[in-house]
Amino acid sequence: MSSINPPASPGAGDGGGWSGPVAGLARLVDGVRRDVDPLTGLPGRVDELAEVLARLSETVASFASRRNAGPAPTWLLAPANPDDTTALLDDLTAWLAAIYLRYPDGAAVLPDCWAWHPDVVEELVWLMHAWSAAYQGPAASVALAGDWHDRQRPGVVRRLRQNVGSCSVERHQTRGGRPPITATAAAVPALGQLAEIVDWWATARDSAPPEPADPSANGAHR
Repeated sequence: MSSINPPASPGAGDGGGWSGPVAGLARLVDGVRRDVDPLTGLPGRVDELAEVLARLSETVASFASRRNAGPAPTWLLAPANPDDTTALLDDLTAWLAAIYLRYPDGAAVLPDCWAWHPDVVEELVWLMHAWSAAYQGPAASVALAGDWHDRQRPGVVRRLRQNVGSCSVERHQTRGGRPPITATAAAVPALGQLAEIVDWWATARDSAPPEPADPSANGAHR
């Protein structure tokens, strides 16, 4: 997996620190346009450079908007596209190294098999974006940062400790006839009776609901 730079430093909600260099380049382009000799043919090249600069500015602004505003992306419903999942994990691993693993309790509960647990990745992705909103977003504030430290980060650490604190990569390997741990989601219970529930709730919700099927009976609904 490719390596990327960590998320922009705090206070970079204006485009991750790019707006200053972009503005400087814009001023340089304007100066060159004024200074060149119209007979040399350079004005056309300068205009081309100005167009490239405009596209760059739009790209930087769009990137900042995606990172710092709106909903966090989801790992559980990530697009079935390796490029998208690679980008999501690249962002996350850079942030883990730069921020999350600086906290001893966070490092202590993150197992070496964390990437094999979709629920753990999901927790870390939203925590990363909560951090970005608190420190880098257009609405970044001391209050959001305090909430991240006091409630959000400790909550994720607590759930990781409870759910995967004792897991390891060895437990995901097939050994001695033991099947590896899978990431398969549990089946939704009572799917076979949902039509009855729908009919009852739509037409007779003030009466008794349909009786649940006996799970031990042959052919029972799940």
